[in-house]
Amino acid sequence: MATGTLGDDLAAGARELGLALDDRQLASLLALLVDLTDWNTRFNLTAIRDPNEMLRKHLLDSLAVLPFLGGRTVADVGTGAGFPGLPLAIADPARQYTLIEATGKKARFVSHAVERLGLTNVAVVHARAEGWRPPAPFDRVLARALGSLADFVRVAGHLCAPPGRLLAMKGRQPAAEVAALPRGWRLLASHELRVPGLEAERHLLELGRA
Repeated sequence: MATGTLGDDLAAGARELGLALDDRQLASLLALLVDLTDWNTRFNLTAIRDPNEMLRKHLLDSLAVLPFLGGRTVADVGTGAGFPGLPLAIADPARQYTLIEATGKKARFVSHAVERLGLTNVAVVHARAEGWRPPAPFDRVLARALGSLADFVRVAGHLCAPPGRLLAMKGRQPAAEVAALPRGWRLLASHELRVPGLEAERHLLELGRA
């Protein structure tokens, strides 16, 4: 897979998101894309096959939430093949990321990528998030495509520090899901995300304890 055009598109997309990534970070993101494409032919890690689509729907979509993160520790619940956690960890080395995944082949790929890319700010947990108890709660708990907001609270609420935030990556603004939030949780903010190359609506919802 030639990465020249992909590299140009990645650099342009990062600039459009307001991110100042250096050459090493851009190279690591491209290496992640190459590895994902390779492993996907053998282990079916993601339904997206085209590298250009992976660039938009995995890398840039993940990076779009970076300006809205806070705190020092972030858990990525149901990370799958490492999204959004791996791109965020590459672009944001000052924070500590814990990527949680229950499916063995996906957790193995994430561990492979962490080792290959030398990501010292990433821990990988092969477990179901609802049954895992971390040594300390996280400042931010992030999830993409993890069902409803109520499901997110049920699965990952215990991972979040009392003053922390659950961050749910969504498509359209899910008004019905917000209205159905479990007692004790509320919507604190909703951010519209502009992902370069994607026309679909994207939102990041911040949930906190009421």
